Amino acid sequence: MMRIGMGYDVHLLTENRKLIIGGVDIPFTKGLLGHSDADVLLHAIADALLGAAGLGDIGRHFPDNDVQYKNISSMILLQKTRDLLRNKNYTVINIDATIIAQMPKMAPYIEIMRSNVAKVLSLDKEYINIKATTEEGLGFTGAGQGIAANAITLIEKCENHC
Repeated sequence: MMRIGMGYDVHLLTENRKLIIGGVDIPFTKGLLGHSDADVLLHAIADALLGAAGLGDIGRHFPDNDVQYKNISSMILLQKTRDLLRNKNYTVINIDATIIAQMPKMAPYIEIMRSNVAKVLSLDKEYINIKATTEEGLGFTGAGQGIAANAITLIEKCENHC
């Protein structure tokens, strides 16, 4: 059985934080505010995967009031999400994600992001698509107040353990 999931995340840009997106530390004057490292891309992907498997959302599994997740790398959260899916005999078929940010430009980091996600999910990079867009100065992302990401995924239930 195949299932589709969709995820979305947004975080406020703030001073004195690293900007981590797709597991990449991107040089920028601001970072994203959050309980973990606030990696909007990986959070959207995790939400898409959890939703496809009918396992709720990222907040249910990794709540922002739990000290064990304070400043945790979202790469670890994605690994934990992968394990939740494997425990339910799901395998990831593909992921398509979009980062929405006015600045900084994401293009120089997209291939590293794809590699990071592929490695964590044990997928060939060709099954991970990540792109970026601006909102032409419109809305909170266009005004440079925050960064958002959305993701969609296809997963498949295996007859035996994947």
